[in-house]
Amino acid sequence: MRRKKAKKIAILPDPKFNDVQVTKFVNNLMLDGKKSLAFRIFYDAIDMVEERVEDATGLEIWKKALDNVTPNVEVRSRRVGGATYQIPTPVREGRKESLAMKWLITFSRKRNEKTMAQKLAFEIVSASKEEGAAYKKKEDTLRMAEANKAFSHFRF
Repeated sequence: MRRKKAKKIAILPDPKFNDVQVTKFVNNLMLDGKKSLAFRIFYDAIDMVEERVEDATGLEIWKKALDNVTPNVEVRSRRVGGATYQIPTPVREGRKESLAMKWLITFSRKRNEKTMAQKLAFEIVSASKEEGAAYKKKEDTLRMAEANKAFSHFRF
């Protein structure tokens, strides 16, 4: 490698739940540097999740939803002799978390509820029940990897 490896930036835990993972999620949720608005949206969504589901706290349900959406394998394109193959590869730990968060946020933005907090809350609830668009995205990636398992010997 010619360049130095980039330093990891320490992320501070959020004020309410004292969790670093929440801060990472809020950083992904944030638009135009409006972090306080992103925190408000996230906390409102967690409160709505707590109202809808009685058996667990909102944070536990959010973590379960993240866990349900987290992919284990993904397909990567690789050119071999003029042909492009979709090669299934295992996902790194940091990328797993990042993909899960981005999928939850992306598909909650596409929902039809009124506010972003409502959209996020409904997507979290549906992902925790193994439903919803974000969970479907994970299943589709897994299906693609299964279908292209024959090309896994091109990985090196």
